Amino acid sequence: MLFPVFLAILIFLFGSKVIYAAENTEKEADRVQEALFEEFDFSKLDQEMKTLFPDEKLSFLEILMQLISENGGSTVGTVVQFIKETVFYQFGTNKKILVYMILIAVAAALFNNFTSVFQNRQVSEVSFYILYMLLMTLSLVTFQHTLQDTEQLLSYLTEFMKLLCPSYFLAVAFAAGSSSALVFYNIVLWIIYLVELVILELLMPIVHVFVMIQVLSNLTGEDLLSEFADLIRKGIAWCLKTLLAGVVGINVLQGLLAPAIDTVKRSAVNRTVEAIPWIGDVTGGVAEVALGSAVLIKNGIGAAGMVIAVMVCAVPVIRLVLLAFIYKFVAAMVQPVSDKRITACIGGVSEGYGLLLQILLYTALFFLITLAVIAGATS
Repeated sequence: MLFPVFLAILIFLFGSKVIYAAENTEKEADRVQEALFEEFDFSKLDQEMKTLFPDEKLSFLEILMQLISENGGSTVGTVVQFIKETVFYQFGTNKKILVYMILIAVAAALFNNFTSVFQNRQVSEVSFYILYMLLMTLSLVTFQHTLQDTEQLLSYLTEFMKLLCPSYFLAVAFAAGSSSALVFYNIVLWIIYLVELVILELLMPIVHVFVMIQVLSNLTGEDLLSEFADLIRKGIAWCLKTLLAGVVGINVLQGLLAPAIDTVKRSAVNRTVEAIPWIGDVTGGVAEVALGSAVLIKNGIGAAGMVIAVMVCAVPVIRLVLLAFIYKFVAAMVQPVSDKRITACIGGVSEGYGLLLQILLYTALFFLITLAVIAGATS
């Protein structure tokens, strides 16, 4: 008679504890997440975001919490609203350039097509060259300012990635292991160095030279430097494709090796702990909750970094797209009535903005692909 009573007492005591633990699994996960968040310091990232977005009240931790919670749609709405405001602002800023270029091109067309009004043809030629120099000055000054702004934003992007790396790869170490964190950390630092050395120091000045060649080669009316400009264009395209192939290849190769090493280490430790009597199962359950929380935080930090990188690149991308479209639109509008040198000059500057856009998009892809590969390989 005592055995059933004793068994009922055991079931009542330990069974109630099991039910209680099942009901509080979510609370335990929240406590683990809070404990992990205490290990991260996002203050420097918040300071950098104030520099990147002075008119926006953005916090890295707020974006991160929105992404890992069920309110991720609000982050998407913030990004869409930011891009929409940037489009309207850039269009309002650059519409004056459209008006000035159309006026200069039409005036040059008048001097070129109505030479019979002047008794001396040299007056018409001198007037045309004055207008061409005015157009060339406007185009080069605008392009130089845009080039400097793009270089500055790329510097901000690399600086943001430098500040993101310590927090992000600490989360990678928690979620996957130290080997993966160390390997991918070196890859990101290598990409940052590559952007600063090749993109900012080499390709950006070459694009400036390309635009100057396009503008000056049309001054005489003879095709003297078109092949050299085409060589520069193809060289930049080949260089960007080679860099992208190298970044993707290194990320994929290390994504196959480093996480596998950490998986073997973690499996050996987990099986050793689970083999301990009485506490093995409990320790394994706690480790599983902690690992899941670490993976969630890691992916959240990576996603927040990708969102901010997209917002940083959105401003110059929209500006370059609008400027390239404006110059191409003006070239198409004035081609039937204006001199071919004017049309070629405007079209050449539009190609320069197109090259800047390619460089910017490829640079953003370097970081976005790296973050995506890290998130996929270490989850």
